[in-house]
Amino acid sequence: MKTVPSCPRCGRVVHEPDLWSSAWRCDAHGPVVPLRAVRDPGAASLELLLDEARVPVWIPWPLPSGWVLTGFAEAGDERTGILAAAVALSGPAPLGGVGELVVVAEEPGVGLAARIAGVGGPDPGDGFDHDPPNTRVRNDGHEIHLWSVDGGPERAIYVGEAMAQWLWFVFDSADGGVLMCEIDAVRDLRDARDVGPFPDLPFGAPSPFLVEALKPAG
Repeated sequence: MKTVPSCPRCGRVVHEPDLWSSAWRCDAHGPVVPLRAVRDPGAASLELLLDEARVPVWIPWPLPSGWVLTGFAEAGDERTGILAAAVALSGPAPLGGVGELVVVAEEPGVGLAARIAGVGGPDPGDGFDHDPPNTRVRNDGHEIHLWSVDGGPERAIYVGEAMAQWLWFVFDSADGGVLMCEIDAVRDLRDARDVGPFPDLPFGAPSPFLVEALKPAG
C-alpha cells in the first residue's frame, strides 16, 4: 500500500525540500526522514527495500516455527536511501492466538520504531541500557544485547544497538514477547542476497498491526 511522504514520528504529511532547505519538514518535528511507503508482503517489495537500504533489514533467523513475513515499511528519500527499515512478521503466539512482531533497524533520531511501538521517541531514551541486558541475539558471531522498554499492557519492546543503528523488536500483544526466548539470532537480508542463495522466505497476509501503527495522521 503506497502512502504519501509523511513524518515517521507522527504521520503528518511533510513538506518537500525546496530552495531553502534540502530536508523534508514536519510542522511538529521539523526536519525528518520521510516515511515513504508501507509495502505489502512479497518478494518484489522486499527487493525494492533491499535495493535502497542503508541500514540492516533484520529478520529472526531461523524464523520461529509457523511465522511468516507480513509487510515492510521504510523511511528515507532518493538522496539518502532508506535510513529506517521495518519488517513485520506474524505467526502462532507462544501463549495462544496469533502474534505480531515488527523488527526495525534505523539511524538514531528517525523515530519510526518508537511510533510503531507507541512510545515517546524518537529513540529509546537515556538510561534504557543502564541495567544488564534482558536478552541477546547473535549475528555473524557477534552478540547484540537487548533491553526491555516499557510498552504498557499492549506491547513488548526490546531495543539494542547493532552496526551503529538501533535494533527494535516490537511485539503485539505484550504476551508475544515470550517469543524472545526462542529467537537467538538475526540475519541481515542484504547480506543474505549478496553471499549465498537468497533464502526462500514465506509470506503471509498484510500485517494489520503495521498498517494501523503507521496510519496517516488525520
